[in-house]
Amino acid sequence: MPLEPSQVREIAHLARLAIDGNDIPAYAENLSRILNFVEQLNLVATDGVQPLAHPLDMPQRLRADAIEESDQRELFQSIAPATQDGLYLVPKVIE
Repeated sequence: MPLEPSQVREIAHLARLAIDGNDIPAYAENLSRILNFVEQLNLVATDGVQPLAHPLDMPQRLRADAIEESDQRELFQSIAPATQDGLYLVPKVIE
């Protein structure tokens, strides 16, 4: 399905892309190749094939859910200008 330069201009306009007029023939050729490849993929018989999230049917290795950092809230809040009940106090910015 070869694309015409006018179609490439329309696609660029819809995508809000500014392309140089000299580059339009190259874009048309590249987009045509992509569309031809998609057409080839559509011809592949996929009846009975289950969709996969990953090409390999393997369980995911998970790390242990363990605390790796200590609680440093007191240290961080000790250098804050104002805190109350473990919260940072900031000036009101919205009326």
